[in-house]
Amino acid sequence: MHRTKTTLYDTIDRHSSSWKQIALQIGSNPELGSEEYRSSALLADELQRHGFQVERGTLGIQTAFIGIYDSGKPGPAAAFLCEYDALPDLGHACGHHLIGTMGIAAAIGLKSVIGDTGGSIRVYGTPAEETKGAKVPMSEAGLFDDCGFALMAHPYYVHEKSSSSLALDALQVQFYGRSAHAAANPHQGINALDAVIQLFNSINALRQQTRSDARIHGIIDHGGSAPNIIPDYASAKFYIRSANRAYTDELTAKVMDCARGAAMQTGCRLETSNYEYSYDELRTNETLSGLYTANLLENGVAEEEIRSAADHGSLSLDLGNVSLRCPSIHPYLKITDERYMLHTVEFRDAAMKEQALESMIFGAKMLAATAYDVLADPSLYEQVRSEFNGE
Repeated sequence: MHRTKTTLYDTIDRHSSSWKQIALQIGSNPELGSEEYRSSALLADELQRHGFQVERGTLGIQTAFIGIYDSGKPGPAAAFLCEYDALPDLGHACGHHLIGTMGIAAAIGLKSVIGDTGGSIRVYGTPAEETKGAKVPMSEAGLFDDCGFALMAHPYYVHEKSSSSLALDALQVQFYGRSAHAAANPHQGINALDAVIQLFNSINALRQQTRSDARIHGIIDHGGSAPNIIPDYASAKFYIRSANRAYTDELTAKVMDCARGAAMQTGCRLETSNYEYSYDELRTNETLSGLYTANLLENGVAEEEIRSAADHGSLSLDLGNVSLRCPSIHPYLKITDERYMLHTVEFRDAAMKEQALESMIFGAKMLAATAYDVLADPSLYEQVRSEFNGE
């Protein structure tokens, strides 16, 4: 093993007990998206203690931050992404307490050797991944445009290579009609619920003519107040997804046409809006992914334990927006021997155990080692950027 990587690993090991405590504190005090005040402060404070310059409240998002350490020598910026929001009722059943702590641990580990490689380190604290992911406005503001590459790893029950995700639009459709007594004078009413039902019927018919990667799923979040009152207001929320942004835009336009048709058929007034940010598809940088996998193999993970991407292409991630701005990867990191699914009580409990904390430290080493590989070898960085640029 390269001597400099040994230094990096030793640094992470030396502080591992502190970082396990931070992860446990965040995991024991779950905070929902955009409310992660304690969690973001714990991570930002730790970066500051290790010599990073930290900007808090990035873009006016109170729980976002950016930590920076510059070697003072030429070279690209290596970015590590932190997530730390929890799920309603379930807490940290997606392991974000591990992701956030892993990100700062990797950055601090890389800092111990960046004097040898040159370049700089950035740590992005990105709130609300489960809802209105902060990576979206950060990407739109150009905050990743000058990054050399971006890395993060997600806890799971198996090691899995970084793959893809679906682009997503979150569409709310609202219909406004006119109320009337449903028995005494129904002819005076305009039924907003009928419009919603027509919309669902139209979308169900639309599905026959969509690609196999398309996903359109929704709920009626308001359908009226009493059965003897014709509803003057009804609304529905949808997620519209596909393998890429261009086709997702097409699908959303077709759903909008369905909504307009439903409004015309019922005489309702229509309003539409995006109730969450739109996510772009994740484009894994295969050069970076190969380097991360090589580090797993070098550090004792058997090749047969590393699964090729199998079942995550149907998810949507705000990292997708980052991956269109700079080379990015999102591998999955084994933290438990049990086949627990994300967003379950079982996974939440497993993610608080010592095995998960040890895996978090291991993941930090793998991310830092991958960043080191790129910073230390300009030809590798050229390969990463060439792939990103489609050359």
